Amino acid sequence: MSNEAIDQIKQAWAQAQSRWEAARPGLQPGVAALDQVKDRSGLAMLQSMLNGELPSSPIGHTMDFFAVEVREGYVAFQSQPQRKHLNPLGGVHGGWYATLLDSALGCAVQTMLPAGRGYTTAELSVNIVRAAKPDAGPLRAFGKVLHCGRQLATAEGQLVGPDGTLYAHATTTCLVFELPKKA
Repeated sequence: MSNEAIDQIKQAWAQAQSRWEAARPGLQPGVAALDQVKDRSGLAMLQSMLNGELPSSPIGHTMDFFAVEVREGYVAFQSQPQRKHLNPLGGVHGGWYATLLDSALGCAVQTMLPAGRGYTTAELSVNIVRAAKPDAGPLRAFGKVLHCGRQLATAEGQLVGPDGTLYAHATTTCLVFELPKKA
């Protein structure tokens, strides 16, 4: 990839980060009521969250990440590591990597589910291959579904910088289940 292309990606990611940070105080994190989501496919639910029609995820606000792309079998989240994400030794805490990747992988699975179905993470494996620092700029976690069956789904993902630098990669197995009929 050329330096010019990398600079364009960095600029686009920085703009996305700035837009989210500006909008964040007005966003209402929360958990959608069962009545709001029971008739929506997983993809429709996530697209509604992305468009602001449903509340955004509390964990996204807690860990400072947001969705930038949602399509069938694929989700991308963006975050910028910050000082508050550091462990006692001054490195970005492994839980930050794991939370971003778990969210991207799980939501990618969610995009494949019909109305009335949900999921939960049954297994998550994260491999951190490069240290992220607060001055690294925005990073993106990409999740892609490998298999989605009636009871189990699997997905893989990566956490990368705008130049394609790999920071971590992960896989998950999710348990797929029927949502309760009543709240």
